[in-house]
Amino acid sequence: MQAFGRDMAVAVAEQHPGQGDPLAGRPQAGGPKPAEVGGTIGSSSGLNYVAADNTFYRAAFQFRVKDVDDHAAAKLADPLQRICADRDVAFIVNDSVSLAKRLGADGVHLGQDDGSVADARERLGRDIQIGVTCHGSRHLAMEAGEAGADYVAFGAFYPSGTKETKHRATPELLAWWSAVFELPCVAIGGITPENCPLLVTAGADFLAVSGAIWANPKGLDEAAAVTAFVQAIRQAPPRETEGLGDLRADDADGNDD
Repeated sequence: MQAFGRDMAVAVAEQHPGQGDPLAGRPQAGGPKPAEVGGTIGSSSGLNYVAADNTFYRAAFQFRVKDVDDHAAAKLADPLQRICADRDVAFIVNDSVSLAKRLGADGVHLGQDDGSVADARERLGRDIQIGVTCHGSRHLAMEAGEAGADYVAFGAFYPSGTKETKHRATPELLAWWSAVFELPCVAIGGITPENCPLLVTAGADFLAVSGAIWANPKGLDEAAAVTAFVQAIRQAPPRETEGLGDLRADDADGNDD
């Protein structure tokens, strides 16, 4: 990856462009091993996908800026959005439906305080990807799915230096969700090449990664850090989902809000 200033990041150079929309359907047990790999410099993150044949795909690039108005954010987003478009990478805006609409983004990611899925769908249209942060809560995730979200995000799974973490999620939550629902799930929070295989095996469809790319503790540059994630994901043990579908929604909601 290349970075320009504190608040901008560029997706990794072309390798194997994704075909279609990898967020539209989730992998099944024994199928593709998923991953979102990317990073944040100030506020931008890139996400990637690994298929069963070990082909490396980029699924989406999330644009995240704080404490700037939509006009300034749009100026920051413009070159990044064009780079994503040139590489068939979905451009997703974090938190702001208004900015996503202004940019004509491919999607928006909503926190619990960023408005409803229904409102975002009405304002952005049926073809826009909408994701929802669900912390460690099965109930929040089920509500998001029922409201029409295209994916749910769980976390934080590990301590993170990127942002303050007030909620924790467990691999068991990923395992249950992937066994019961087809809606894709994203794991986020403190994820590294060393600890991501557990999440992949548990059932994460995507991994959202920031600090391990842009501030790699081993001193790896961004491209080497992404390569380390890809290798770790490919080597993750296969999922085991037998019996998980029998669990009830409240069986392990100890972190529920």
